Formats: sequence, C-alpha cells, structure tokens
Amino acid sequence: MKWKGRRSSNNVEDRRGAGPAVVAGGGLGGIVILLIVMLLGGDPGQLMTEMAQTGTQSSTYSGSEHDPELAEFVSVVLADTEEVWTKIFREQGMTYREPILVLYSGSVQSACGSAGSSVGPFYCPGDQKLYIDLSFYDELQRKYQAPGDFAMAYVIAHEVGHHVQTLLGTTEKVMPLRRELSEEEFNKYLVRFELQADYLAGVWAHHAQGMDLLEEGDLEEALAAASAVGDDTLQERARGYSVPESFTHGTSEQRKRWFYKGFQTGNLKEGDTFKAKQL
Repeated sequence: MKWKGRRSSNNVEDRRGAGPAVVAGGGLGGIVILLIVMLLGGDPGQLMTEMAQTGTQSSTYSGSEHDPELAEFVSVVLADTEEVWTKIFREQGMTYREPILVLYSGSVQSACGSAGSSVGPFYCPGDQKLYIDLSFYDELQRKYQAPGDFAMAYVIAHEVGHHVQTLLGTTEKVMPLRRELSEEEFNKYLVRFELQADYLAGVWAHHAQGMDLLEEGDLEEALAAASAVGDDTLQERARGYSVPESFTHGTSEQRKRWFYKGFQTGNLKEGDTFKAKQL
C-alpha cells in the first residue's frame, strides 16, 4: 500500500505506556469485554489471567523497533477511511462522524470495559473508538499467517466498518436481540453483522484503489487476512474441529466473499447482509 509521506489522522489517542487499565473485574464492564473476547474467538481464561495481573504490571512501555512506523501507518489508514466515508456519507445526504483510534499496550479501559491485548483490535460503540495494540501486527503474521501492510489495513477498515454500522443505526438494532434470542439464534445475527463490516471494509478498499493507493498483491493480502480469521479456520486451528452453530463472524469463505463484494461494488446498497438469502 502506498502510504508513506501521506496525511496522518488527527484522531489518534496514544495511551501506550500509560500504565495498567482500571479493571472492571466482575462488574458489567468486565462481562461486556469477556463477551467481546469470545466473539473474537479469544480465550476468556487467558484474559481473566491478564486482568488479575493488571494491578502488578509496570507502566514502562518498550515497544518494538517497528512501532513508530506502525503507529504512523495505522494513522494514515485511518485518515484514508475518514476521507472515503466522509465522501460516501455526504453523497447519501448524511454527515460522517470520525471515530478515535486508541493505541494501547498490554491492556486498556474503554466504555465497553477493560481489555487485554489478547482481545485483538476491537471497536467499542459506547465511546465510538477503535482500540489496537500494535503488537497485533506481528501476531497477524505469525499466528494467522496473514502478512503484509494491507492485511493490517483490512483489520482497521473492518473495525471502522463497525463504526459505520453504529452511525447508520445498525448496531443499536442488532445488539438488543441478545436479550430476546437464544445464543444460537443470536449468533446468526452476529455473523451477518460481522460480514457486513467485512463488506464495508471492502467498500473502503474499492475507493482506496480508486485513489491509486493499492499496490500489486494488496488485495490478496486483505483476502488472506479475511480468510485467516474465519470462524471455521480459527476453531479448527484451536480444537481440531469447528462448531457452525457457535460461529459469530462467518466462515473464511464468507468473510472473503463479502469483503470482495464490497471491493467490487464500492457502495452501501449491496451490503445488506441481513436481507441476503445466502451468505
């Protein structure tokens, strides 16, 4: 991706080395963030261990030698999403409200509760902020076998997609269903919700291509990342088999397909995953 020397976003909040987050423990915040971990395919037990250790962590921050460049990169990608979504919203007669991207190290406090880096990048609709520990870039390459800067750009664009869903009112329609439906039935809505965020990430990539920001191989990097975080792939890697009724994000094939559909169309109209007969 052609990103060096380009505009960075002003909407970046750097909390790296700010000290351990205040842990919500057994309160509502802790419950919310544990749900986020499970939805992302993480290990709640590992997070609880991190939360228990938070009070003894040092506030000293020592990032990798690549952190300054990574921080600049995510800021540039965020700026690109701002430009694209501001334009799309304006064309629809709406106003795009830019989200804040929070860089943190180890653990962080959000309106959704406290989270450790094991959660991975996430978006909190409560404060309309994206949260990312830059160490995830290395994890994306090592653990998920999805290298490349555009793989990371896809991850950021997906979380921004959740912000778009919040602005459009989709989030407030879907999330209350958790109280009304069984877990298995609600999971079906979550899959459609996440696939729509993948579609919206593809819409951004479409416009990034139109701005001549993509390089050869970028699209393949994004598709590889989308495939790497499919529920079936993650579950089979973790336990040797998958349980479709527990899926919350969609299969690798579905995630790739909806991202690519957004990339092809570049508009909001084709991304209603909730009405799609086939995912």
